[in-house]
Amino acid sequence: MAQRLALQRLLSLPARGPLASHGRAFGTSAGRRSTFNVQDGSDFQDRVVNSSKPVVVDFHAQWCGPCKILGPRLEKLVAKQEGKVLMAKVDIDDHTDLAIEYEVSAVPTVLAMKNGDVVDKFVGIKDEDQLEAFLKKLIGA
Repeated sequence: MAQRLALQRLLSLPARGPLASHGRAFGTSAGRRSTFNVQDGSDFQDRVVNSSKPVVVDFHAQWCGPCKILGPRLEKLVAKQEGKVLMAKVDIDDHTDLAIEYEVSAVPTVLAMKNGDVVDKFVGIKDEDQLEAFLKKLIGA
């Protein structure tokens, strides 16, 4: 169990299953408040499509190596935006319907959404400078 928790922390993956009830020993950062896991289609509609703020949508999979690199990198940069943008994480294995609806054919795929519309998109891994430019374009900074 300790090994699984250490691995989850290392990879910044959300806890699942019986270990999900054990919280982290440290507090929640501002980045965690800006980032959320999509629970279902209704949750996606409420928190992404109907959001008054721009939303970065990270379509990923647990088995995807590049996703494990991109996800934390993107979360960190979204947190630096201090609430100007939100980040929704969508596991394509859990939410195949959303992946199909948004034409996700490879992971990681990241969408930039404003007022319910996709305004930008990229597939694959990006470095921090490219991600910052992507976020600035979305926010309009």
